[in-house]
Amino acid sequence: MEQIIKSLLENDLYKFSMGQAIYHQFSDYKTTWSFKCRNEDVVFTHEIVEEIRHQIRLYCELSFTEEELEYLHHIRWLKGSYIDFLRLWRPRYEDFDIVEEKNGGLSIETRGTWLNTSMYEVPALAIVNEVYFRMTYDYDKLLADFKVRADEKVERVRNGEFLLGSFSEFGLRRRLSAEAQEYIVSKLADCKSEKSYFLGTSNVFLAKKYNLVPVGTMAHEWIMCVGQGDHKHNPAYSNYYALNAWVKEYGVLNGTALTDTITTDCFLRDFRLTFATLFSGVRHDSGDPKQWGDKMLKHYESLEIDPHGKTLLFSDSLNFEKATDIYKYFEGRCKVAFGIGTYLSNDTSVGALNIVMKVTLCNGQDVAKISDIEGKGMCKNQDYVDYLKRSIEWRMENEVVK
Repeated sequence: MEQIIKSLLENDLYKFSMGQAIYHQFSDYKTTWSFKCRNEDVVFTHEIVEEIRHQIRLYCELSFTEEELEYLHHIRWLKGSYIDFLRLWRPRYEDFDIVEEKNGGLSIETRGTWLNTSMYEVPALAIVNEVYFRMTYDYDKLLADFKVRADEKVERVRNGEFLLGSFSEFGLRRRLSAEAQEYIVSKLADCKSEKSYFLGTSNVFLAKKYNLVPVGTMAHEWIMCVGQGDHKHNPAYSNYYALNAWVKEYGVLNGTALTDTITTDCFLRDFRLTFATLFSGVRHDSGDPKQWGDKMLKHYESLEIDPHGKTLLFSDSLNFEKATDIYKYFEGRCKVAFGIGTYLSNDTSVGALNIVMKVTLCNGQDVAKISDIEGKGMCKNQDYVDYLKRSIEWRMENEVVK
């Protein structure tokens, strides 16, 4: 199989945003990441696992070119010190542990510095996806089906059928293939209507190639590791520590806060006037989007902040129909944006893989995510999950809100 990841820019922008802050503030942190396939009927054959190993070896031979580094340096909030670090950086195959399990299972773990292991998540998932679909199905038929569906979506956007406002493509980690993702991004690159505007993509490589905006700020790992990786911290205050470190790194730049790492209600305890003013908006990734949005707008109003100047970014399992419904609901009340993933990068007659790779240990301690709905966490230690829940509950029930 041809090499899948051909450039280290083929990663989501938020990996670079978080990477710079990790480099400057948490370079000594160590993390472990674990892969999980949530589909029950997926079989990873011996041949598939061997090809995944081969592709990850090829990925680990890459380094940044000067042209790529110059592109990154022109992103407003990325600093020369981090660019110089990337000039020396390359992935380490020794950080990967890839195991073929019985009954067609697949185990992937990465261990090492957070600086390294954070960068592996998205390329590893993209490799697993593409290898699986190419070696399990008639790939040419899947790609043809994908292109028909993609063309229809683009045409319906152009015709003004959808009301999407500003939207971006977030599909790298679960794409059918590099070829498929580039196809839809290239079609959307000049796709505009009176009701919808394609802003960019999280895939930095494609953003560079098609002169689009690279999109992305922070992921759950940031709140989990910053808030829970220091063993002296109370994990119920994870958001405070993470947001404070983000502002230290970026000030008012690059400011979209992720709300649901340890529940949105707990997030709002820390998202007080200073943070709510400095961050340009917030991102939704679990739970009912309308209820979440209403809660966020009410919170801004309680702080006497005009929500019309703030952005609600929605990114949870969206398609154009869902996004249009959300946009209409919030139209005129605030700025609305969408990050749309699998629906754009892997929509075929075959269901997409539901695969994730999550940080499970930081500095030798369990870390966990408690989203606004069940089923999105991946901590291997239920005792720690219970402890985190108790910490959150105690804070919510006993803390005096000023």
